Amino acid sequence: MAASTYSESSIKTLDWREHIRMRPGMYIGKLGNGKAPDDGIYILFKEIIDNSVDEFVMGAGREIQITLEGLTLSVRDFGRGIPLGKLVDCVGKINTGGKYDSEAFQKSVGLNGIGTKATNALSTHFYAQSFREGKTVNATFSRGMLKTESKESKTAEPNGTFISFTPDPDIFHNYQWMREYIEERLWIYAYLNPGLTLVFNGTRYFSKNGLRDLLDKQIGERGLYPTLHFKDKDIEAAITHSEEPGEDYFSFVNGQHTTDGGTHLAAFREALVKACRDFFQKDFDPADIRAGIIGCISVRIQEPVFESQTKTKLGSTSTAPEPKGQNLRSWIIDFTCKHLIDLLHKNKEIAKTLLDKIQRNERERKDMAGVRKLASERAKRANVHNRKLRDCKVHYNTKDSDRMDTMVFITEGDSASGSITKARDVQTQAVFGLKGKPLNCFGMKKRVVYENEEFNLLQHALNIEEGIDELRYNKIIIATDADVDGAHIRLLLLTFFLQFFPELVRHGHIFVLQTPLFRVRNKKETLYCYSEEEKQKALLKLGQQAEITRFKGLGEISPDEFSQFIGRDMRLDPVLLENQLQIKELLEYYMGKNTPDRRDFLITHLRVEEDIIEPAESLK
Repeated sequence: MAASTYSESSIKTLDWREHIRMRPGMYIGKLGNGKAPDDGIYILFKEIIDNSVDEFVMGAGREIQITLEGLTLSVRDFGRGIPLGKLVDCVGKINTGGKYDSEAFQKSVGLNGIGTKATNALSTHFYAQSFREGKTVNATFSRGMLKTESKESKTAEPNGTFISFTPDPDIFHNYQWMREYIEERLWIYAYLNPGLTLVFNGTRYFSKNGLRDLLDKQIGERGLYPTLHFKDKDIEAAITHSEEPGEDYFSFVNGQHTTDGGTHLAAFREALVKACRDFFQKDFDPADIRAGIIGCISVRIQEPVFESQTKTKLGSTSTAPEPKGQNLRSWIIDFTCKHLIDLLHKNKEIAKTLLDKIQRNERERKDMAGVRKLASERAKRANVHNRKLRDCKVHYNTKDSDRMDTMVFITEGDSASGSITKARDVQTQAVFGLKGKPLNCFGMKKRVVYENEEFNLLQHALNIEEGIDELRYNKIIIATDADVDGAHIRLLLLTFFLQFFPELVRHGHIFVLQTPLFRVRNKKETLYCYSEEEKQKALLKLGQQAEITRFKGLGEISPDEFSQFIGRDMRLDPVLLENQLQIKELLEYYMGKNTPDRRDFLITHLRVEEDIIEPAESLK
């Protein structure tokens, strides 16, 4: 084979717009289609609204208006407004912005002048308008290129900035906005900025008590004791415990939701252990103190260092650049221990409840020690001798650039597992094959996870035995047949996750795979249809004489065809839980002994199309 030519003509310099569009992952993380809360379109939204929130933090503007019309999202704040002569530069010129001046934006999230420009470059339509001291200018862009720019004119509008954008479907394939994810982000902004009002399509989001409101809304009646809330300048925290397993945290830096934690969350978790040990004067195991905990930590520091442009994990070790900053870990530990111990002294009943919870965790852990050891050994032996897990090369608990794209398909039967295994991307997609229907574990103790071979191996495959910190896959995808048996298996798996690992659901890691029900084709074209309605549209397009194939199981779909359904345009339904939804009551209703109630529910809500049963897309 002839050697490739390498000369001066091989060296290219990309325009910033071309670079963002060619390598969007460098700027916004993964792309996605809007079905996951960390998909790219929500990062575009975050980059815009962060600037508006920063205006509120600086004391300018107490309301932000957000409007969603079709695929276009708009944000109007009432801050100071971008200086009119710099509007085009601020939204359309890379490394340009007002946040390089540390005196103006000392504790802002966006410091590098890229975020708004990334949203601009990745949108087919981007409109910006600034209102400032009775004057206004506006500009229109498409894919980062300036299309129109107005001259300065008079206005009666109050000061502020208006941004409207439509994500590019060439970048975000088949995307759609999910209102639930937008609302979740707006609530976070409200909790972190008490006094700020956000209005989304007419709905108001407002918090008076900050992180206490966040935790109270999240836990509903799950808390074992009233939320303990403490704050000081640039730091705020809140905690309680529930009877649910695992740990659940919300961490923030300068208003940014750090979903992957970082140095501040590690220090907070360490501080909780130290505070409880010091108060109760006993060297409790950290796992016993933190099991069942629900906590929040928010800090504001100067020039935070994140591990990526998406700002989901903090890497800073000090509160400000040297020599002004102090050690971040020591600051958080000292603050948390001082205030938590003080609150426990003042609230004897809460202290008693907390001690009882820790001691019960300790007894359960010791009681399970032997079972866990045997189960771990059994799982290791099984991994050597069977192929239940076809692993991928990249994992979510690594720093690999593809980590956000990692996923595991949980499927049943050799045929379905084989088809997905042959069709998958081995870099980021793993397959776990079930043997028959899982056990209905409703109401059972954690012991069943270790004693049941399928659950034990699944737990080890996901690497969640000690919690979700070391979770191996970002998405856990339930892939079962679109029939009654498939729906039953989905329900049994959801029961397993909700019963023993609810944080996987609450943190948006669980999905259900949609696969086509029909293949409609003629000699020229093949269309795959996911519903009766799509089938009818396909027949109108291809003609009534087209051949129709009804897929009755995943095993009937060839690997070549399957690759089209688990690739770029994969359809996933996220499993969502409302914040205050009580898991115990939810499982009791769907999996308990109240058969008459479920029968009435099915009669009222179940849709039947030919022999297809349409299960609910999410638990809401």
